[in-house]
Amino acid sequence: MVFSFKQLRKSLMGVPEKKALAFSQGDTPAWQQLERSVLSAIAGYHMTLEDSSLETLTQRLNTIEPELRGFATEGAAMGLTGLDCFLPWKQRVKEFLNGHGGDHIYMVHIGVGEALARLRRHPEPFLTKFDPVLRWLILDGYGFHEGFFRRRRYIDKQTLPSHLSAYAQRIFDQGLGRSIWFLKGAHVGNVVTAIGQFDQARHADLWSGIGVACAYAGGAERTAIEHLREQAGMYSPQLALGAAVVAKGRQLAKNPALHSDIACEVLCELSSAEAAHVTETAFQDLPINDSEPAFSILQQRIISQFEFAGQLLTP
Repeated sequence: MVFSFKQLRKSLMGVPEKKALAFSQGDTPAWQQLERSVLSAIAGYHMTLEDSSLETLTQRLNTIEPELRGFATEGAAMGLTGLDCFLPWKQRVKEFLNGHGGDHIYMVHIGVGEALARLRRHPEPFLTKFDPVLRWLILDGYGFHEGFFRRRRYIDKQTLPSHLSAYAQRIFDQGLGRSIWFLKGAHVGNVVTAIGQFDQARHADLWSGIGVACAYAGGAERTAIEHLREQAGMYSPQLALGAAVVAKGRQLAKNPALHSDIACEVLCELSSAEAAHVTETAFQDLPINDSEPAFSILQQRIISQFEFAGQLLTP
């Protein structure tokens, strides 16, 4: 049997569906919702391995259900990053960001990080090639991949990657938090128990990741999200941060989702449009060349809005 280069590339770099869905533990609506998200990301990844022509790739991504298109775009960015690493004479990810990927800029950066984790590449040297604010989302994607596919090391044993800088470790934990939401099937009690196993110094960033996953991937009903906020306690502003960033991401991509709207209503006590505005405002006049990462300042600005709101609600 003669294999084409594209078939060979997919056979060597592809992710088997069985492996991608190994995290799922049931047939409930929550597990089904999370499975759909993962399968959409894998579909986008495989689309890239099958045909990396950006025109063809964009056409295929646009056939994905809008609510899930961001996941597919994340997967596509993962594939393009892999190709850029192996065949570096093209800048596929950069070109992708100038087109379809630009509308899903958050998800593209996350996909880059996932690819670097899969290829066992140190992510921080790649940061200078990307957006001076959002490039830290590459570490978020890196952390998600490691938690999702190397669960025993990074979640069960709570290993902190020593090869990362102190700030990179924090964003790694945000991605790790997202993976916990998936691995625990969006079950609030199990999510809270998992976070409780980590050193408390890591909790704030883990909760930020939970907020992103809850708002973007979904899987929890309103009452469960209300319970999640109660359980987060002092970290509820971090949950709100995650939801507000998701709201802006979905607004940019024009792919609203009912579960994202509900998450914003509960976690931010705002509509999705209002939560997106909080994020948009936080981007204004960010000091790019400051000694502190601009992404850190951005997140602090967003969190401060919800810390203030929480103070007003405190008896």
